[in-house]
Amino acid sequence: MQTSITAKIKHFFIGDPLNPFNPNILRHVSLVAFLAWIGLGADGLSSSCYGPEETFIALGSHTHLALFIAIATAVTVFVISLGYNQVIELFPSGGGGYKVATQLLGPYVGLVSGAALLIDYVLTIAVSTASGMDAIFSMIPVHFMHYKLFAEALMIIILLALNLRGMKESIIVLLPIFVGFVIFHFALIVYGISAHSKGLLTVVPDTITETKKLALTLGWIPLLALMLHAYSLGGGTYTGLEAVSNNVNRLSEPRVTTGKWTMFYMACSLAFTAAGIILLYLLWQAKPQGELTLNAIVFSTILGNSTFGNTVLIITLLLEAGLLFVGANTGFLAGPSVLSNMALDNWMPNRFRHLSTRLVVQNGIILFGIAALLVLLWSHGSVALLVILYSINVFITFSLSLFGLCVYWASHRSKASPRWKLRLMFSVFAALVTTSILCITLFSKFEEGGWVTVLITLAVIGICLLIKRHYNDVNKTLALLDSQLMQPIVEKRLQCVIPDPQQPTAGILVGKNPGIGMHTLLCVLRMFPRHFKNFIFISVGIVDVESFTGASALEKMREEVNHTMQYFVDYCQQYGIAARSYVAFGTDTVEKLSGLAEKVGEDFPNCIFFSSKLIFEHDNWITRFLHNETPVTLQRQLHLQGKELVIIPMKI
Repeated sequence: MQTSITAKIKHFFIGDPLNPFNPNILRHVSLVAFLAWIGLGADGLSSSCYGPEETFIALGSHTHLALFIAIATAVTVFVISLGYNQVIELFPSGGGGYKVATQLLGPYVGLVSGAALLIDYVLTIAVSTASGMDAIFSMIPVHFMHYKLFAEALMIIILLALNLRGMKESIIVLLPIFVGFVIFHFALIVYGISAHSKGLLTVVPDTITETKKLALTLGWIPLLALMLHAYSLGGGTYTGLEAVSNNVNRLSEPRVTTGKWTMFYMACSLAFTAAGIILLYLLWQAKPQGELTLNAIVFSTILGNSTFGNTVLIITLLLEAGLLFVGANTGFLAGPSVLSNMALDNWMPNRFRHLSTRLVVQNGIILFGIAALLVLLWSHGSVALLVILYSINVFITFSLSLFGLCVYWASHRSKASPRWKLRLMFSVFAALVTTSILCITLFSKFEEGGWVTVLITLAVIGICLLIKRHYNDVNKTLALLDSQLMQPIVEKRLQCVIPDPQQPTAGILVGKNPGIGMHTLLCVLRMFPRHFKNFIFISVGIVDVESFTGASALEKMREEVNHTMQYFVDYCQQYGIAARSYVAFGTDTVEKLSGLAEKVGEDFPNCIFFSSKLIFEHDNWITRFLHNETPVTLQRQLHLQGKELVIIPMKI
């Protein structure tokens, strides 16, 4: 009864399972450019709600410099976007900044980039949720303010549950908010610029005149330092531009073309919105007022105090809050993808490469949700603090990715296109821009919270190094075991020995490492000499992030599993032992093995199941977390079915 209720609750939140071998399923879960722009571009576009404000406030009384900042912001967006277009082209299987750094600069540089990305996406969820609630609570009475942190935590939980159903499903739910934001802000920016009495024609010469006066007073170097400082504090504006390159494998075919179109949509919308909002601050002389955001202040000034104006203002601010929540959703979409890529390289626990029945990286989504909640509670939802932490790590990834492109074009001159010089020069320029922003932000904000980012990033890198060392040691031992135990098939019998269902039967569970399966088989033969007349080999081919990249990858995985199972059958039959194999494929190992065990039990009533479990000299909760503990979980499932599973220890 309890299991039934749990299953119903799980089905309510997650939905029906999807078949990864359905030829149409990739089309179902993949994104066209428009949906990718919404799902992956919302993070960048939502940063226009707080990035331009940070920049403008940093100028202090020298607001006329905002014109230069607006131009620089728009140019920077396109520079970074064009740089990541090259990443999409060179790495069409996804992975983005992590894969660029890993393959072009080395695995340890890739680790730094990956760790920075993981923290960046956790902060994406936290800062966007906090900023969205700031926008909502700025429109309601002050005495409700102590509920704000609770509302932020609740929103993260809602987004987590929504993403467990799938990427496309979460995007479609949030689509109206995104479209509404784009329409309303486009209209307000165009109207705000055109309706201003002076307009840009007057502002441009005034800005040039005021800048020359300020340069004579301060000097050109202090003036440039002021502008660079303000420009770097708007670094949060560019966050999210890397999300497309991290998730190219989630896009519709042709993936590279879809990715480039998505980047184009993102660059145009973000450059126009961010630069346009900075211009509105300048034209309408926006000044901070209490808890109100600068966007709320400038839009209120533009729209006036009429009923219509107030209504449009409320809708606009609600759409801003909503888009920030859509931007937070990007962390759930892109973060687990980076985590799974790092798990494939053994920097992270293997469980983060596994897919759920809805074909999403469920463990990664849950981890990012919990981490974002902890960061939110630690910071008490302070957007100013979170933006500092956020900007530093995103520019670490930007800089490493673009530097990787410089190395690529410099080292592939003979193989590259005739335009390699132009691409190299552009990559160098882009890398200098992002590295400059990173250095200025880190230097100016180190004592205000930047040191926390550095400390957390170093901690994540240290944890990854320990995980990698553990997996390397285990894999070396298992590889040695494979080479020692896996014997060649000397003779294939012309007539196969048919298993007798009434005879004692041993069900041998075979996993990814055939050496472990052979260890189980040999132990059973040694412990029960001549008792079992049939040997049934059972295995499940797991559809994970690595295999779920296309039909060819799935077919390769299927062939490898079938080949391994045929080896065990042939091995037994060459000694006159009756053998057969049962194979299933899916995302849940325990569920599929349990189903196969039930089927084997029906065909062979006198079957006892056997599996091996890795035993570590220093066993603790960490080693249990790093390994899936499938035999122990399955043993409980089979015991509930009235079947026996004997676990044979295998010391590592």
